[in-house]
Amino acid sequence: MTPRPELDTFIFDLDGTLLDTIPDLMALTNRILEELGCPQRTQEEILSFVGSGVRRLIYLALPPDATEKTRDRAMELWNQHFHEYYHQTKPFPGVMPLLDGLKEREMGIGVVSNKLQAGVDQIMSICLPGYTAVMYGESPLIPRKPDPTGIQQAMRMLKTAPANTAYVGDSPGDIKAARNAGVFAVAALWGYHAKEDFANEGAEPDLYAEHPEQLLDLI
Repeated sequence: MTPRPELDTFIFDLDGTLLDTIPDLMALTNRILEELGCPQRTQEEILSFVGSGVRRLIYLALPPDATEKTRDRAMELWNQHFHEYYHQTKPFPGVMPLLDGLKEREMGIGVVSNKLQAGVDQIMSICLPGYTAVMYGESPLIPRKPDPTGIQQAMRMLKTAPANTAYVGDSPGDIKAARNAGVFAVAALWGYHAKEDFANEGAEPDLYAEHPEQLLDLI
């Protein structure tokens, strides 16, 4: 672990970091595949596709020979149905005490995800209402991570600086985004990636966190 930074802000990835969304992502993806007449995917396969945004998830879930027309139709179906899939999504154990602890300590809290912006807005309002007004997903103005734009914009809105900010995510892409933004990088090992995945992709964090409440020790 690198020396402890002077933190006043924590920005989080969403899927696999704050929320366990895999059951709903699996149900929605397989519904789309069924409507398109494509083979279903297992939870392990869906897990391996998550982390780089909805389009990549869908494109990887489709058969390798899927046409561009089929891919476009799959995205249309996603946009039609995603708002129905939230019933199985829930915070990971320890996330609520972490967020409550950050609020009690008057820390800035933000979310930057590779979900589409509409998906971020919906699931935050249902599962984590009131914890932050600074929530960015993929949009025409916010590219997918590891592009740092979302983290940088969240810092501007939260009126903080890279030296005072931690970005917490469960994927190597999250750590690369944190590096690109110049912030303290935390790998959430309670999420969807094993520790060796980070080293294998050249994405070593400043801290490997085994449990959400471990982050309170940084303050």
